[in-house]
Amino acid sequence: MEVLGIDIGGSGMKGGIVDIKTGEMITERFRIPTPESGSPKKMGKVVTQIVDHFKWNGPIGCGFPTSMKNGVCLSASNLSDKWVGINVENYFSELVGQPITVINDADAAGLAEMHFGAGKNRTGFVLVITLGTGIGSGAFYNGQLIQNTEIGQMYYKKYENVEHYAANSVRKSKDMSFEKWGKRLNNFFEYAELIFSPDLFIIGGGGSKYWQEIKEQIDIRTEIVPAEGRNQAGIIGAAMAGRRHKFM
Repeated sequence: MEVLGIDIGGSGMKGGIVDIKTGEMITERFRIPTPESGSPKKMGKVVTQIVDHFKWNGPIGCGFPTSMKNGVCLSASNLSDKWVGINVENYFSELVGQPITVINDADAAGLAEMHFGAGKNRTGFVLVITLGTGIGSGAFYNGQLIQNTEIGQMYYKKYENVEHYAANSVRKSKDMSFEKWGKRLNNFFEYAELIFSPDLFIIGGGGSKYWQEIKEQIDIRTEIVPAEGRNQAGIIGAAMAGRRHKFM
């Protein structure tokens, strides 16, 4: 079955058509920068552009980079405060004239990793951590998604939340060495390990491509591996969510 997946991130909004049985992209990824304002109006226009680009008429899934519950945005995260309280599913569906399933972007990336990537056939409690503009998390128990975890929003020392301490965007803005960033990530993973006691961490998101540069700094008890899907995982997982079936 083919589904259009849309992955909305803090820096880019990407889409592609996915064969959700195989987890393969059957089109080239189409990307538009996320509008700087992060407002519903401007981001809605980009979603419409992505749907129009593929001339798509069919099921659509979308990963959205904020706390979500039943399609409703609970926090602004790295977007405009105007999103809070909006039913994103209804908003996007009305704009494009067809139903869209919306879930948290890290949950979407996690779905792809657990079914087609580093988490395939893994049991127990698995946390997929996405490193990008923020820090996202997808939680799975025996392969089933536990929706709406927001580990990146945990308070950490003097920081409002831990993603302001260790996200990939922080590394970039502070021109941080990979050694220093790796040490910060190690502190984050130690913190998450203490609270959640997972069986496996999978590092995803744009920051996962730097695994070789940071892995020597990561020293925790829990097994930790890089994601295999990289930038395509969010699109693939969003497409899977668009089917609204057993993947969820």
